[in-house]
Amino acid sequence: MRPSLVIVGAGPRGTGLIERIAANASELYAGSGLDIHLVDPHPPGAGRIWRAAQSPLLWMNSHAEDVTMFTDETVAMEGPVREGPTLHEWAGIDGRTFADRQLQGAYLRWVHEQAVADLPPGVVVHHHPRRALRVSGPREGRQQVWLEGRPRPLLADLVVLALGHLDAELDVQQVELAEYARAHGLVHLPPDFTADSDLTALKAGEPVLVRGFGLAFVDLMVLLTEGRGGRYEGDTYVPSGQEPVLYVGSRRGVPYHSKIGYDWSGERPPLPRFFGPPEVEALLARPDGFDFRRDVWPLVEKELGFAHYHRLFTVHPERTAVEWNVFEEKYAAASGVAEREALVASAVPDPADRLDLDALDHPLDGVRYGSFEEFQEGLRGYVEHDLSRRHDPDHSPDLAVFLGLLSVYGQLVRLGGIGPWWHGFFSYLASGPPGPRLRQLLALSRAGVLKFLGADMTVSAEDGVFRASSATVPGAFVEARALVEARLPEPTVGRARDPLLRELHADGAVETPDGLLRVDPADGRLLDGVGRPHPRRFALGPYTDGRTPGAFTRPRTGGPAFRQNDATARAVLRFLRELDGSAAA
Repeated sequence: MRPSLVIVGAGPRGTGLIERIAANASELYAGSGLDIHLVDPHPPGAGRIWRAAQSPLLWMNSHAEDVTMFTDETVAMEGPVREGPTLHEWAGIDGRTFADRQLQGAYLRWVHEQAVADLPPGVVVHHHPRRALRVSGPREGRQQVWLEGRPRPLLADLVVLALGHLDAELDVQQVELAEYARAHGLVHLPPDFTADSDLTALKAGEPVLVRGFGLAFVDLMVLLTEGRGGRYEGDTYVPSGQEPVLYVGSRRGVPYHSKIGYDWSGERPPLPRFFGPPEVEALLARPDGFDFRRDVWPLVEKELGFAHYHRLFTVHPERTAVEWNVFEEKYAAASGVAEREALVASAVPDPADRLDLDALDHPLDGVRYGSFEEFQEGLRGYVEHDLSRRHDPDHSPDLAVFLGLLSVYGQLVRLGGIGPWWHGFFSYLASGPPGPRLRQLLALSRAGVLKFLGADMTVSAEDGVFRASSATVPGAFVEARALVEARLPEPTVGRARDPLLRELHADGAVETPDGLLRVDPADGRLLDGVGRPHPRRFALGPYTDGRTPGAFTRPRTGGPAFRQNDATARAVLRFLRELDGSAAA
């Protein structure tokens, strides 16, 4: 029988894996042929998230010039570099455009077709537009991949799970809210990919509580305003009359920071400096393991501070009180937070030029407003300030911190199991909405279609309605008959609706304390309870403890997802080469 590889998931990750198989095949595989089976009910390349069948109003969250599916010389990998066009080069559009998701889907389909065309003769790709239900088979033998609606399994020498965003069962609180909604005739929309949510139950003019202020909220905002016939005339929103009134709050109570709206110029900070491979190796070598807050976060904090101050001192020296070389030496020698803060206070006169990660993470901590109306004005001012700063190159240390975040994430991927807080913090600072979306948010607020609730938002179900309040405006509350949880489901194995992951978990695959699938950081093989890699099963994606930042890689940033794809592809090809050789013998 011909060697067989099954890839479950035909979206960007599955496509990236095929691209790396094609790039490495000439070196590592000269077998008698290979069948690659792609299993996904959605189209290859685009997958579920980037499929054509969604609203053209929904944008990508990155500039077109910052999206690539191709490797470059900055990726630390064994395989060959195969460069290709970014989204803006392929589509022939301005690099600063925030392209719609349909266009990105077309780019992904083209990348998939190119990757398949680059496979050597004898390697055939088969797409199965079905869901994979389970994987069975012995550790040392062929695997069986069972598909929905198919009585016989696919036989596979190796299986790679390249799943993307997962649907999840409701947690205890969500179950209680859903049951309350059913009992009282209310509307409760649980966490979901917004483009898949049925929003028809949210009626025109009625209040809707929205919990979540990230990217899922931005999609919801668009679909319930422009998606219902509203339009923008400059900075003014003209309602259609079909919009509900959205009351939005979250833990932080503010939207994610705007995408930075200017280009990098000049010298980049030399990263990594304080958190690189040596520090990661030292953490991994600890016999008792490590704690993120105690052992990792101080290194991350120092690294981000270095990126910030390197940019400030080298590009804006007039806003500093000492020479960079003097500051750098003392910064490197500083042994703790207090010592660094004293150094910064003496060397950077304006507090606005200092990096305060705690204040960035909790901008409304301790802030109180006397009335709901005062808070609306106050938060609009906060968003306007954020937009101004993130589009002003005089604040270019912000962009240096962004580069620092990417560098840090590339190191953290190797540690695995670092907990969910970091990913949320990264997304809040580095993966926020396009500036134009926040300008739309301001216009909607001024039009009265969107209202802010505040930080530490709480929702209760009482008196036949949902009631929301926040510490930001003491004593104020809003009641509504509809509640939307504007966030993606948590990518945890234990609550995943995907039957395949549930079966794998029952079969010995292990999850981290925060619910992610444990994989070997070297090549993505599934790990069991004693840390043994499964010889024939791999996993890549956001539901693993090898999760990487963002959906796509920026060119020339070292792309840890590319490195993972390459390592997995090479492990797959080596295994299949040895298997083919033993079969021939």
